Amino acid sequence: MARNLRGRMRGWDVMLFVILAVVVTWNAIDTPGYASMQNQVNLLQLGIDRSIVVLAMAFVIISGEIDLSVASVMALSGAVAAGMFERGMPIELGILVALMVGLACGAFNGFWIAVVGLPSLAVTLATLIGFRGLATMLIEDRSIGDFPQWFDTMGQSSIVGPFTFSILLYVVLVVSASVLLHLTGFGRITYVIGNSKDVARFSGVRVAWARIRIFMMSGTIAALAGVLYTARLGSARASTAEGFELDIITVVLLGGVSIFGGSGSMLGVVLSTFLVLNLRNGLSLAGIEGNTQTGIVGALLILSVLLPNIAASVQDRRRRRTAARDGPGGTPSPPVEIAEGASAS
Repeated sequence: MARNLRGRMRGWDVMLFVILAVVVTWNAIDTPGYASMQNQVNLLQLGIDRSIVVLAMAFVIISGEIDLSVASVMALSGAVAAGMFERGMPIELGILVALMVGLACGAFNGFWIAVVGLPSLAVTLATLIGFRGLATMLIEDRSIGDFPQWFDTMGQSSIVGPFTFSILLYVVLVVSASVLLHLTGFGRITYVIGNSKDVARFSGVRVAWARIRIFMMSGTIAALAGVLYTARLGSARASTAEGFELDIITVVLLGGVSIFGGSGSMLGVVLSTFLVLNLRNGLSLAGIEGNTQTGIVGALLILSVLLPNIAASVQDRRRRRTAARDGPGGTPSPPVEIAEGASAS
């Protein structure tokens, strides 16, 4: 694993770190104090909800699947918690039920994908619409707020130094996700399934159950992010988090996770998270409007898929040329001596 980490640090992760440093430096030239710790914490707080969902989405894509419903689950969980509170129930109970709803949404996606065998793209595209519809049915077009002070504080106020509860939770989740992905059997199974479901099945892995657990994790983390987003805004609406899935998937793929599954690291995903946050903020400082920013993020999504494929294709051609030159034994083939008077045919 140490060799793999050193190999990645010489490649994609180093490139992300260099680009991040360039973007931060460029923004700092125009805005004094931009690179300060306080400003970077503020940036993370503005995108903390998506940053949390990114960690779970990394597992989904590494396993060779996609989950387009995460933003709708965020909206649904916020609507459930707020709706229960509006009806006189404790907000603590609303949060617990919201997390259970997220777990159920993930299990629902996982069942149709892992057991029935439907493509994850089609299933989660359908539930993207369905879960958003459920949120609209619960609270309609209203905005529900006036939550208890401690709930608003959880999403808005600093607890330790400049760090809010959401940021402290994010740090814990990053460490937990890194350990789970890189140091546990569940993480190894995730990679194996992403490389080949058949190989995983023949190796004795309960592939269907593993995939369901991955989607259950995705739904639960999305629900948690939805509750935190509601606390940060101080209100819940059915339209909450619309379009967030684009940023979330872009961050994961830009972090070096292959869209085909089987490869990627949590380090790259975290670096990519800060890169996208700083890039969006820099575009805002430059006066570039939101729709144009979304277009740029979409272009990044295309590049994050295209560049690794181009690099892999170049490496494959290079290996083939090397193999053809060296011969089947892996060493250069000796010159063929033709006896005097013999035919060279």
